[in-house]
Amino acid sequence: MVKKKKSRSRISPIFKRAVSHLFTKPATTKYPFVKPTLPADSRGKLVYEIKACNVIDFDCGDDFRFDIEAMRGSNCRVCARDCPAQAIEIVKVNGRKRPQIDLNKCVFCYQCVESCPRDAIKQSDLFELATTDKSELIMRPEYSKKGGSE
Repeated sequence: MVKKKKSRSRISPIFKRAVSHLFTKPATTKYPFVKPTLPADSRGKLVYEIKACNVIDFDCGDDFRFDIEAMRGSNCRVCARDCPAQAIEIVKVNGRKRPQIDLNKCVFCYQCVESCPRDAIKQSDLFELATTDKSELIMRPEYSKKGGSE
């Protein structure tokens, strides 16, 4: 005796699946309009405070800030030394040597943040760094005009 195979239509399982997807949440988000919530340990753009770099601050105002370069004849350069991607270069700004960070080379390992003895380089959660001009990704050390030149 030969058993007959039942012929099943492939339309019904596909139709059931399509209908079930109508009532589920989408897997994607509306990113540019709805900002994502980032985890606490996310690594974004570096923040560089030029006034804190190579300065010993005695917490008594701007009159009691002492530049290390005048004391030792050079700046600390710890951030440039410890950067594994060599994204930090020491350049002169107003006669003082300060780090210039190239975010195009940066691997966001935050070694410079951890090794900076003066907390001049800090972390942030800014992750939107897309640009068409690579020169915008170079963080040049500049003194703010409203804060006065040091």
